[in-house]
Amino acid sequence: MAADAKLSASTRTEFGKGASRRLRREGATPAVLYGHGTDPVHLALPAQETFLALRTANALLEITVDGGKKPVLALVKQIQRDPIRPVIEHVDLLLVKAGEKVQVDVQLLLTGEAERGSLVNHDLVSLTVLAPATDIPTELEVSLDGLVIGDQVLVSDVKLPEGVEAVAEADTLVLSVNAPIVEAETEASEGAEGEAAEAAEGDEAAE
Repeated sequence: MAADAKLSASTRTEFGKGASRRLRREGATPAVLYGHGTDPVHLALPAQETFLALRTANALLEITVDGGKKPVLALVKQIQRDPIRPVIEHVDLLLVKAGEKVQVDVQLLLTGEAERGSLVNHDLVSLTVLAPATDIPTELEVSLDGLVIGDQVLVSDVKLPEGVEAVAEADTLVLSVNAPIVEAETEASEGAEGEAAEAAEGDEAAE
């Protein structure tokens, strides 16, 4: 699988909040690259290209450092975002190699519809998996078609691509299909109203 984005980076020697602010004003994003027992490398990434690349979950980045001939592959481990502006303040990158497996969270995509009138309760919205670093699925589909009230979907029911394995136990609950709570509340309310009406009629008869 090809990288999701190719970025050119430069090493940086100035650190601290002041240096990071200057870097962002110049159109760059501070980052640190680590992994495989190497010393952390502090980088400056092109801000706009990085922002666009990181819109893809678990994006695989091919990074050329200081114009080197041999780019490295990296996955995003942590992103620090500005709480107000659409700006990435800092990125932690994990160095990876083709062929190795990495642990990532992959979004679960629900397709189809369960029994009409049922309520689908999500226990998991994403699944932690071990996947090849160069072939991480963007999402995992879970079909609701044919499910009726009382049914459950477990981790073992989620279809995984070849080479991908779930980290969670096979019997971990992903979702369940339940009867709507509203109906139960309505029935209880109607029952209470009926009891109140009967009590009122009894009081009138006693008078």
